[in-house]
Formats: sequence, structure tokens, C-alpha cells
Amino acid sequence: MDTVKLLNRTDTKFVIPKDLFVTILPFLKEHYKVLEIKKKRVAQYKTLYFDTDNFDFYKHHHNGWLNRYKVRMRKYVDSGLCFLEVKNKKKGRTVKSRIKIVDFEEEMSNNSINFVNDVIPHDIKLERKLWNSFHRITLVNKTDKERLTLDIGLGFQWKEKKRSLENTIIGEVKQEKVNRNSPFMRLLKENGIRPMRVSKYCIGAKILYPELKNNRFKNKHLHINKINELVS
Repeated sequence: MDTVKLLNRTDTKFVIPKDLFVTILPFLKEHYKVLEIKKKRVAQYKTLYFDTDNFDFYKHHHNGWLNRYKVRMRKYVDSGLCFLEVKNKKKGRTVKSRIKIVDFEEEMSNNSINFVNDVIPHDIKLERKLWNSFHRITLVNKTDKERLTLDIGLGFQWKEKKRSLENTIIGEVKQEKVNRNSPFMRLLKENGIRPMRVSKYCIGAKILYPELKNNRFKNKHLHINKINELVS
């Protein structure tokens, strides 16, 4: 894992129906090793996303800004570790910065605010927007510098509103530069699955805040809704 931290990387994402995921998972064994911690190969994650009061981060993503940010607190439930993370998507590359925090913060501490302001080059006021939970399988390519994450059991919540996407798996290939010869990418292509630019935050924000602008995400949400048999 230390050799594939890839904090400066390219990300290629896929939306995979659960039934197909179950079918292809055994074929990945030949090319990938699975991360195991304390005899567990499926890790539990919980995430708290932040945005401005006007959802500027969401809107920047929706409008296709080439330089955009995402701010979140993420807890690795099994280990109890918690981090404040800022992801900067710039011209197709993702740069992630993070610091360790004690636990989720009801209001950002001064240390957290200073960290965010150091990473994002303009002062912004952030507020909590939504919770996201999922379980993750992490695979590492046996020969190439590539990490693969498979997020299952997606759930979103804010206050009393909840939504689960049990039939949707988000696969993400993390590489130094895009390599379409990735065994995972080839396998998905053979099964008719093409890359899709999706964000768990944007998916959850649109579900929990239906008033948000959605025209550029509409086809993606329709596809996800179809997989989960949801009503838009």
C-alpha cells in the first residue's frame, strides 16, 4: 500500500450493477492483491461532507470547472482513525491533502479551518451538508502501480432524510497516469461498462437536496436510479 499511496494521481470511475460486480470479482484475483487488516477484507467508512451555504463545490463540479475542490471528514470505522481531507481536481488530476483529527467535528476547529484555508487559495466559510457511509474493498495491482477501490452498500443521510443505493457499486482506478490496459478496465469494457465521471458527494447532494441544479448530471442520475429502481 505504501508504494501506491498516489496522493497525486488520475482517477477513473465506474458505476457497476451489483449482479455484474459479483460475477466479475473472482476474475480479479489473478491480477490483484486484496488489502487485509486484522483479517478483514471489507472496511467500513463514514464521511461527512462540507460545502458553502450556496453549495459552491457542488456547482463547480456540475458546471465542469477544471479546478475544483471537495472538503470532507472521513472516518475509517474499523480502526477509529479520522482525517480532514481536501481534494483538488485540476486538469484531470487529483491531489489529496489531509490531516489527522480526533473525530468528526460539529463545527470545524481553528486547526481544521486553518488547514482548509492553507490548501484552498481563498477564504471560504463551510458548513456540514451530508453524511455518506459505505464499505470498501481495496485491491492493488500485482505488477503495475495501480490501486483499485470498490465501494459497496452506499448510504446517504442528512437529518431525517436517508437513501441507500444497495445495487450500485462505485469502482475507482487510481493511477499515476491513465492506463487503459488495466485488467479491471479491460474486464469492465468486455462487460459493456464504460467510465463515468461520478462523485459520491454530488450523488448524495442531489438525492438529499432535490432543488439543486441537475441538468448536466441528469443522465447519470437516471442510470443510477434505474440500477436501484428508484423514482427520480
